[in-house]
Amino acid sequence: MTTASDCIRKYRAFLKLEKSLSENTLAAYMSDLQKLMDFSGDKTLTELKHEDLEEFLCHLRDLGIGARSQARILSGIKSFYGFLLIEDYISSDPTELIETPRLGKKLPEVLSVDEIDKLLASIDLSRKEGQRNKAMLETLYSCGLRVSELTGLKLSCCYFKEEYLLVEGKGSKQRLVPISRKAMKEISLWLIDRNLLPKQKNQEDFVFLNRRGHKLSRSMVFKIIKEQALLAGINKNIGPHTLRHSFATHLLEGGANLRVIQQMLGHENIQTTEIYTHLDSAYLRQQLMEFHPRNTL
Repeated sequence: MTTASDCIRKYRAFLKLEKSLSENTLAAYMSDLQKLMDFSGDKTLTELKHEDLEEFLCHLRDLGIGARSQARILSGIKSFYGFLLIEDYISSDPTELIETPRLGKKLPEVLSVDEIDKLLASIDLSRKEGQRNKAMLETLYSCGLRVSELTGLKLSCCYFKEEYLLVEGKGSKQRLVPISRKAMKEISLWLIDRNLLPKQKNQEDFVFLNRRGHKLSRSMVFKIIKEQALLAGINKNIGPHTLRHSFATHLLEGGANLRVIQQMLGHENIQTTEIYTHLDSAYLRQQLMEFHPRNTL
């Protein structure tokens, strides 16, 4: 049986012997694959799906990595999966439908407040998973969580009396994040349904579970959001990170301090948060027309 390590070793040999790449270029390719391996956790590279790789690109954006570097990393990863497909190590290429980031475009789509409302209103609460999905989306938007922080959220870390969540971010660093009363209400309603699910060992403390009582996967969160966007008539390519970005953008539009947003997002560097100061030109013009003294006659 060929392991992921074997695949990487053979791919490296292919690049060196067939493509005649330099040692520095080989090192860059291997470094990019290592980034993907570190991100993928328990999954091997041959097990990753389209949704996992989409989330990896969101992860790169979240780190403040520019579009040009994202494109280079993705190019190397596409080359790796193309090699695996040719050599019959995988049956389909998970990178096939992933678009290369446009140079100069650092940010994902932003949803308007109206679109957020439509997204939440599109959820069918008569379905068993309806209340879970509503609580999940409300929490993502209300708290600006990363998808891994959402799926890893534990009941023991929900301090509803104090209106805070204790989340575990990158590098296992914990931070307190305020939670809206609306999100708390939706989670409380979900917990009623959650208590009826099968009890699974080592899964009891996770807030968001699937029908079998297991912790909800990141790829399932992606799938749910894309399905709800379609039902809501939102013609944008969105995922969990879109709600996180919308959270930050709407706070800025409302006048929140950038340092406060930095703390809530869990960014160590303020420069990472500054990418969220992207506001569309229509909004900026509206603010100018409304508040600048030269625009009053």
